[in-house]
Amino acid sequence: MPCWYVYLLECRDGSLYTGIATDVERRYAEHVAGKGARYTRSHPPSRLLAWFPCPDRSTASRAEYAIKQLSPARKRALCADANGSALLSGMDIARALSQT
Repeated sequence: MPCWYVYLLECRDGSLYTGIATDVERRYAEHVAGKGARYTRSHPPSRLLAWFPCPDRSTASRAEYAIKQLSPARKRALCADANGSALLSGMDIARALSQT
């Protein structure tokens, strides 16, 4: 069974995009090539901010939804924490965000 990831991209205009994939590197390349989501076709990505492993697609989808409910500032804080001391799993993200 493939591992799923929820990931966050920063777009050239400063906006953030959240998605899920089994291969984040391939999916990022698709976004950059203009073959990804409709949003990233009109808001090209500039960099991959963070990605979080999830045990399955369902958990990744729940984590994606929870992250999309956050303000841009909280999304950036989540990415900073993920790339720093405490890498959270997608399940931890979904659980933590449901309690806020």
